Parts: sequence; C-alpha cells; structure tokens
Amino acid sequence: MPDVGHFSDSDESFHSFDDDEPSPPHSETAKTQPKTSSHKQNKDSDTPSKPTIERFTPEEEASLLAESNSLKGSANQLFGHGSFENAIQTYDKALSSCPNYLDYEIAVLRSNVAACHLKLCEWREAVESATKGVECLERLEPLPKPKTPQAQNQVTDDAADETSNMIEEVDSNLADRIAALQASGRTLSEIRKLQIKLLTRRAAAKTQLGGWASLQGADEDYKTLLTPIMLPSLSSTDRRQIMEAAQRLAPKLNEAKDSEMAEMMGKLKGLGNSLLKPFGMSTENFQFVKDEGTGGYSMNFNQGGGGK
Repeated sequence: MPDVGHFSDSDESFHSFDDDEPSPPHSETAKTQPKTSSHKQNKDSDTPSKPTIERFTPEEEASLLAESNSLKGSANQLFGHGSFENAIQTYDKALSSCPNYLDYEIAVLRSNVAACHLKLCEWREAVESATKGVECLERLEPLPKPKTPQAQNQVTDDAADETSNMIEEVDSNLADRIAALQASGRTLSEIRKLQIKLLTRRAAAKTQLGGWASLQGADEDYKTLLTPIMLPSLSSTDRRQIMEAAQRLAPKLNEAKDSEMAEMMGKLKGLGNSLLKPFGMSTENFQFVKDEGTGGYSMNFNQGGGGK
C-alpha cells in the first residue's frame, strides 16, 4: 500500500478547514456587485477595463451557498465512513451549487476531492483537483515563488535587503487581491492554511506518480511550502513532515532524472547510428563526456571509433 497518509490526508487533517461549519457571509461589496459586462462599460471610454464578474443577488447567493454547504457536510460524512467514490460525487454536486466566484469555498471542495482521490490511489485525479484549488486561491493571495539555486547564491546576509525584498509595491493587481480577500470574508492565515493542504496533497500525489516531471513538481511544491513566507503558517508537525518528505524525495528525483536522461541518450544514439551508417560511421565516433559540475555534456570526435 503506497504511503500517502504521513501528513496530508488523515481524517483529522481532512476536517481541519471547518468543513462542517457554514461559510461566513460575504461582504456587501462582494454580494451587491452589479451585473454589468466589461463591453458595456467600455462604450463611453477608450480606457480598457477589467471584466466585471457577474454575481447572484444576496438572496440567491445565500441559498446556493447553503445548498453547497449541506452537500459538503454529507460528503464529509461519506469520507469519514470510507465511501470515497460517493464522497467525490457529492463534492461534485456541492461544486455545482457553489457560485463560481467564491474562490475559497471552491478551493476547500477541491482540496477535499483531492483527499478522496489520494485515498483511492488515483494520483492524476488528485493532482488535477489540488491544482484547481491552488489556482482558485491565487486570485486571493498568490503563492511565493521558491528561489532558484542561482538566485539563492546571490542572496546576502544583509537583513535590510531581505526585509526590502518582502515589501510589495501597491499596484492595481495587489489592490484587486486585497479587495478580493476582504470580499471573501477570510483571513490571510486561513488562505495560507488551505494552500498548505492543497500543496501537500498535490506533492504526495505527484510523488506517487513518479517520473522526472512529476517528481520535480513535487519538489517545487515542497520548496514553496518551506519558503520564509509560508513557514510561519506551518505547524511544527507539518514542518517536520514536509521536510522529511522532501528529503525522501531527493534521491528518487535524481534517480528518475538519470534514468530518463539515459533513455533519451539511448534513443538519440539509435537515431544517430541510422543517420551515420551510410557514411561508414556510427555514434561510437563521437564521445560524450559529462561535466559533473554543470550536468552538461561535451562531444569529442574519435576517428578510430569506426562504424559497423
């Protein structure tokens, strides 16, 4: 049985989003957004404006959200009884009832669906659902981007520089995110905790999928979780388990990379031999030497290699 329950999809973890509680009322700004289109607003102005999201009336939204929350509660019970396939179907119904502009509520449902797929060992479906949840929350608060090794080498120990890098200039996009976060009725802490759930579930699924690309994606998720911005939102247990998972992943990632590189080189060698054969040569005439420092290859021509 694959090990996917070490930190992300236990029953206790699954019910940690206040899933059994109704979603809080959204602000009046969010609920009374006029139903106008961007095309209509642009008629009297040459300045392009962002499309306005059409919203239900407060009464319609409240009714749809209550229906979605009821279905979510039923799905939680199904999950608790181990009926994961039925839980997914019920969560899908809850998603259909939830207004599509309520990003946090939709992300919670996507995260719970991902947990069900993990229980069923349906790795690709788990990745897909978790990714959709991550994308929802990006509209409220984007995830930090982990530094590349090259960027990390340029970081100094100057605390003032580090602080200045954390300051984000207020622009229209930031203002929109702040407005969206306020309209959602959720705190930044709640957004971060849900992002942690989604990333850990996606990373667990990608690890089980295997292959260089999937393992590299899992590695990126773990690195994101361990960035300075995300660390304060991690419990001590989450931090330990994520670090352990990242450590277990490292040798698998290197092995998958070497394996796929060897396979690719084998295919290239076969293609090269077929092209060189009419000229009395083969790939044995060309020696590829790996640079252990950079991981790249250099090529030397060996006239005595001969072709067959």
